[in-house]
Amino acid sequence: MWNILGHEWAVNLLHQHIAQNSIKHAYLFTGPQGVGRRTLALRFAQAINCPNPPSPGVPCGECRTCRQIEKMEHVDLSFIEASTPGGTIKIDQIRDLQRNLSLSPYEAKYRIAIISRFDEANASASNALLKILEEPPEKVILLLTAETPESLLPTIVSRCEVLRLTPLSIESLKNGLKALLSLPEEEANLLAHVSQGRPGYAINLHEDPSMMQKRNDCLSQHQALLQSSNLRRFSLIKEHYSKHRTTFRTDFLETLQCWQSLWRDVLLVKTKNSCSIANIDHLETINEIAEHISLEETVKVISSIDQSIVNLNQYSNPRLTIEVLLMDIPQIQR
Repeated sequence: MWNILGHEWAVNLLHQHIAQNSIKHAYLFTGPQGVGRRTLALRFAQAINCPNPPSPGVPCGECRTCRQIEKMEHVDLSFIEASTPGGTIKIDQIRDLQRNLSLSPYEAKYRIAIISRFDEANASASNALLKILEEPPEKVILLLTAETPESLLPTIVSRCEVLRLTPLSIESLKNGLKALLSLPEEEANLLAHVSQGRPGYAINLHEDPSMMQKRNDCLSQHQALLQSSNLRRFSLIKEHYSKHRTTFRTDFLETLQCWQSLWRDVLLVKTKNSCSIANIDHLETINEIAEHISLEETVKVISSIDQSIVNLNQYSNPRLTIEVLLMDIPQIQR
């Protein structure tokens, strides 16, 4: 109905809100990154403001309004997010939004604001948004996205209609990718596994081949790292830090997520549950690691990677964080 992979229950719910003229003033879409939170918010915005819907709550997808909303260029659509992934949404951004929302819609039915990854907002920005939610302007709809409701102020969550999006099954996403993008079986299967059922991430991987290449490079580099001494590992980190100091933190947040998926696959092999492995194109590496590493060591590595991600998000010393992690990753000698 809205040209979205999965999440039929959410589409039906939002469609009914429009058809029954019972739209709430604020919605919160939660779920892991790449699950389709932003896409659902954009389709909802199109369905609300499409001037010529085929039926109530169904956007045509072809008119000027729908096309501009798709590109996030419509005059009555505001879009806010942190300047970089893992960055911070600041109070000035919310204050600017408040001024925009105080104006009447220019040409659409509603002014709509999409605030992406609001779990990256600082305390001042959260409190400023709460004031908007407490006294919402007329003809304004706020659409927030975040990984979990628990990452936001309870007072913000309580003023939103919360929709919790979850990954699709591998089989459902594979079939959806084949139908929507006309992909061959093998590519659709790989994308469904690598994305772990997250439609948005799968589509991004398909549309931007450099993302898949970057992932492959990351996994290959990690394999080489496993066979390196601590001295060599520290030397590589020092070299990377000296060349990419300003992006070191964000670079390694992405890298650790890649390592995390690899070690999760090793754990699945160790526990004989390999049907849901993500990196099916790197099975040889995964099986090799599983042969040399005990279950206890595998769990310890995953725990160390998880803690390092937390530390980087809390702005701990990034180089020290990675060096400590590398000491927890075992060496594998062929």
